[in-house]
Amino acid sequence: MIDANVKQDLREIGKKLTDLRGSLDLDLKQEMIANFEEKMAAPGFWDDPEKAQGVIAEMNAVKSSVDQYEKLQQEYDDAAMMVELADEEGDAELAAEVAETIRSVGGKVDEFELQLLLNQPYDKLNAILELHPGAGGTESQDWGQMLLRMYTRWAEKRGFKVEVLDYLPGDEAGIKSVTLLIKGYNVYGYLKAEKGVHRLVRISPFDASGRRHTSFVSCDVVPEITDDVEVEIRTEDLKIDTYRASGAGGQHINTTDSAVRITHLPTGVVVTCQNERSQIKNREQAMKMLRSKLYERKLQEQQQQLDEIRGEQSDIAWGSQIRSYVFHPYSMVKDHRTSVETGNVGAVMDGDLDAFIDGYLRSQIKTEAE
Repeated sequence: MIDANVKQDLREIGKKLTDLRGSLDLDLKQEMIANFEEKMAAPGFWDDPEKAQGVIAEMNAVKSSVDQYEKLQQEYDDAAMMVELADEEGDAELAAEVAETIRSVGGKVDEFELQLLLNQPYDKLNAILELHPGAGGTESQDWGQMLLRMYTRWAEKRGFKVEVLDYLPGDEAGIKSVTLLIKGYNVYGYLKAEKGVHRLVRISPFDASGRRHTSFVSCDVVPEITDDVEVEIRTEDLKIDTYRASGAGGQHINTTDSAVRITHLPTGVVVTCQNERSQIKNREQAMKMLRSKLYERKLQEQQQQLDEIRGEQSDIAWGSQIRSYVFHPYSMVKDHRTSVETGNVGAVMDGDLDAFIDGYLRSQIKTEAE
C-alpha cells in the first residue's frame, strides 16, 4: 500500500507539470523551432559563424526545454501507473521503489521549473564575472583565488566554457583581480545571483600565530551584451593603453604590448583584456566588456531612479556581504539574502552553488509578485 504522503507528493508534481505546460507554451515553442530551422536553411547563414552559433545554441535550448518537459511528463505518467500497480499488489518492495521514483521526479521538476524562471531579457546571455579582493593583502588575495576556483568548478560541472580575459596575480599568493567570460545558455541568469561581497572567516594559513581572519572579495557580474543592443560609445570618450600581458606562472606572458586597457572617460569605467596574443583581438574583447559594463550601469541608474520614487534605499557598502563562508570555529556557508545555508563547506568550494542560486532566483520571483 502506498503511503498517503507519497500520493500527495505525486498529486503536487502533477499540478506543477500542468502549470509548467501553460507557462512553457508548447505550441509557441514549436513555432520558434520552425523559425530557427528556417534561418539555418537560409543562404549565408554561416557568413557570420559567431552569430550562427548563437542561433543554434538558442534553438537547442528551446528544443531542450520541450524535450525535458515531455520526458518529465512521461516519467510522471509512469510513476502514476506504478502507484496503481503497487496498490493493487500490496507489494512493500515495489511501494518503496515507487516512493523513491516520485522523489526523483519531483527533484527533476523543481530543477526544470528553476530553468523556466530565467525569463528576463538578458538571462540567456553569457556572463562576464570579475573578482576583486578587498583590503587585507595576501589573505584577501588568496580568498579571491579560492572563489576563482569555485566559479570555474561550477561552470565546468554545468558544461559551460570559461575564458580568462584578464588576470592580475597577487604579490605572494592568490589574485589581485580576475575577469572571466563564462559562455553558455542562461549563464548570466544563474550567475546574477552571485553579484555582491563574499566574506570568509578562517584561521589564516599566512599567520604564524594561527589567528582567525576575515576577508572580503567583491564579485561583479554583467551580461555579455550582444551587438544588437545599442550602447553609444564615442571614440573621443575613450583612452586606450597597451602594455605587456602578465599572469600566473608566466601563462599569459608574452613579449609584445598585446594587452589592452580601455578607459571610458565620462564614467571612469575601466576594462582590461590580455587573453589573446593579438592586440586587435584583445581590443575587440575589451570593447565588448565596455559595452556590457556601460549597459549595466545604465540599467542600474534606471533602477536607482525607480527606488528613489518608491522611497527605497539599498546599502551597497563594502561590508554588506551577500554570503558568508565560515571555516572556523565551525563550518557553514550562509546566504544573508535568502537564509539558505549548508555545513558542507567543501562541496560549496568545489562549485556546488545550486542551492544558493535556486534560493535567490525564487526569492526574486516572490519579490516581483509582491
